[in-house]
Amino acid sequence: MTEMRISNSEANLVANEVDIFDELLHLEGATVLELGCGKAEKTRIVAKRAASVLALEVDEKQLAKNLAIADMVNVHFTHGGAEMIPASDSTFDVVLMFKSLHHVPLDLMDSAFSEIRRVLKPGGVAYISEPVYSGNFNEVLKLFHDEKAVREAAFAAETRAVASGQLALVKQKFFLHSMRFADFDEYETQVIRVTHTEHRLSAETLDKVRAKFNEYMTRDGATFHMPIRVDLLRKAAA
Repeated sequence: MTEMRISNSEANLVANEVDIFDELLHLEGATVLELGCGKAEKTRIVAKRAASVLALEVDEKQLAKNLAIADMVNVHFTHGGAEMIPASDSTFDVVLMFKSLHHVPLDLMDSAFSEIRRVLKPGGVAYISEPVYSGNFNEVLKLFHDEKAVREAAFAAETRAVASGQLALVKQKFFLHSMRFADFDEYETQVIRVTHTEHRLSAETLDKVRAKFNEYMTRDGATFHMPIRVDLLRKAAA
């Protein structure tokens, strides 16, 4: 087994994640499970390639919005988490987690990998992308939502799943995800006021976050490059 790395300080590829999963995955005609689909932005892209998509979300407010989507006929949205997947054994060719593993409760992360293995077909793959704890975006985020511990726990759960033989590491890929915000109001709306996590910032903390954010402001807004790690894992063929 190639040693897994939690980060790569030398990674400098700026890329759209769509290009990354198109490079690593064969989605045409595949049965796909997406865990933590959020606003279903990537779900829509995946659905254009896959035969069918089961998209799970634990945030009830976001799920209600997703259920109102009428133009993704091969996607089924439902409530569910990675630790208890509402699907039969050996159902999916591909399991996707876009920056959602670290949101799984710490004591359920190992169960999540057992479930992923259970629902994957023999030879099926799990594509797991996770933010790396570094970079300018993280410098702002950690002032009110420090994810160091949960991101490390997510990586530890992955390494345990590989070490135990549940899943085999196929490849790791690191890249930089570019994000631009016109101003702090846009950042506050898109990052601080998300429905899946309740951030209650004091006026003092909000001022600190705003000041840090404004360090990156230019006349064209604030651009951040979030380091992302992609782990491609495979279930052994029967």
